[in-house]
Amino acid sequence: MFDQNIAILILLGVFTVMICFKLPITFALATSSVLAAIYMRLPLMGVIQQMAKNVNNFSLMAIPFFILAGEIMGAGGISNRMLQAANACVGHLRGGLAHVNILGSMLFGHLSGSAVADVSSLGSIEIPMMVNAGYDKDFSVATTVASSCQGVLIPPSHNMIIYSLAAGGVSVGALFMAGLIPGILCGISLMIVCGIISVKRQYPKGERMSWKQRGKILLDAAFALFTAVIILVGVTAGWFTATESAAIAAIYAFIVAKFIYKELRWKQIPRILYNVVKTLATVFSLIAAAGAFGWLLAYLQVPSLITKALLTITHNKIILLLLINLLLLILGCVMDMAPLIIIVTPILVPVVEAFGMSPVHFGVVLIFNLAVGLCTPPVGSALFVGCSVGKIKIEETVKAMIPMYIAMILCLLLVTFVPSISLGLPRLLGYPV
Repeated sequence: MFDQNIAILILLGVFTVMICFKLPITFALATSSVLAAIYMRLPLMGVIQQMAKNVNNFSLMAIPFFILAGEIMGAGGISNRMLQAANACVGHLRGGLAHVNILGSMLFGHLSGSAVADVSSLGSIEIPMMVNAGYDKDFSVATTVASSCQGVLIPPSHNMIIYSLAAGGVSVGALFMAGLIPGILCGISLMIVCGIISVKRQYPKGERMSWKQRGKILLDAAFALFTAVIILVGVTAGWFTATESAAIAAIYAFIVAKFIYKELRWKQIPRILYNVVKTLATVFSLIAAAGAFGWLLAYLQVPSLITKALLTITHNKIILLLLINLLLLILGCVMDMAPLIIIVTPILVPVVEAFGMSPVHFGVVLIFNLAVGLCTPPVGSALFVGCSVGKIKIEETVKAMIPMYIAMILCLLLVTFVPSISLGLPRLLGYPV
């Protein structure tokens, strides 16, 4: 026999200490799991089996294909056409390039599904473009970083797939549809904030295009935009699964980039595949280690203990959801998105289900919270990449992002307390939510 409290202390304590020493999260999860299992006298082979079981999941096959599609789009000229299409739509407004930045991220971000990919690929184009046009550098970088967060909400998002796995098999299609409206709402709120700032600072307007010019640009971008049609229509219509849609999207992106736009070179393929494998190695090793960690959490009944603890604080659903949002925002400031999804999902889903909250709705709230964390210090990966691309200090960017943080948090609260924003579209399409 073993003392449950000591086992929990070893599992969570070792993990926390290793994170404080800035060791890789994968090793922190694996090491704490092994040490806890040794204390509990559980067979270590069981830990290994749980790690293997967590990655032996067909749904995870969608992740490499979505990452591959995003890499091809970035290298094959598709991202540039997304920007041109956005410019044709909103570039003539006051602060037009800021609106182009946000709309471009909305278009490309949902195709790549990655905030970091959005910042690194579009940011290298958008930030110099805005600065050269007379926009302040801190505002340019802040807009690029904040707008990138839409990519993890608007489908397809591989983080939604990770959440589906961690939540015990929630429908990926339902999660995709549930994230669409909140992602667009976030983008609109950022455009409103940027519009107000642009008017106040008298940022320039873009040149108004003729309808003929706009039509030509949008027609040229149509092949790129059709990727979204393949994914969204195919999944919602039941023609193929999320995994199959990801594979088809990757093949389609390659055909468009190589044979239609003719900007993808054969010599770029090794670098693209290297980036995909590098990202996958990180993601899959993390998922494997978190599988063992999550299994031990469940074995030690940590989710039920936390549920009881939260219920002793309050039985008011509104206060509870505010506390959970605050907790997730704080955690998002110090940890990256994927490990947090895997760690907190099995703990918090039983809590919110006890209050009648749908796991699909909570998935969107969770991802939205952690999306804000991507652009907040000290561990915001999108913030770091944006500041690196823009060659600016993090403190300057964070100061410029304060109005954008406020807009995103207000949207987050709206999504949290108005379930129909997330669940309306999945229900309309017949998903059980």
